[in-house]
Amino acid sequence: MSGQGRLVAVGACFVAVAVGFGAFGAHALQGRLDAEAMGWWQTAVTYLLPHAVAVVALGLSRRPRLALPAWLMAGGAALFAATLFAMALGAPRWLGAITPLGGAAMMAGWLLLAWRGLREE
Repeated sequence: MSGQGRLVAVGACFVAVAVGFGAFGAHALQGRLDAEAMGWWQTAVTYLLPHAVAVVALGLSRRPRLALPAWLMAGGAALFAATLFAMALGAPRWLGAITPLGGAAMMAGWLLLAWRGLREE
């Protein structure tokens, strides 16, 4: 499998996780978690889903120059969402100190994508 194919596979799996976890949160966790924890859960889903779709799109582009931005988005989204999902389910709140690293990686991916897009003109 090519690097671009791996991006498509990772992104597609993340989309499935985001949809599944979104539904799980809305149906199975409603009333079981407090408002703060439900907010973390929803934020995780809200950030994971569009980044996963972006990773799929970048992988489908078959443009090797776009692989690094896509991997930054994928890794960042995974770290960001995983720490929020874990905290919502009762993991230690110190994980919240790691969450911004995922956000920074997502932003770095988007900024690198913008830079590489401008450099192609």
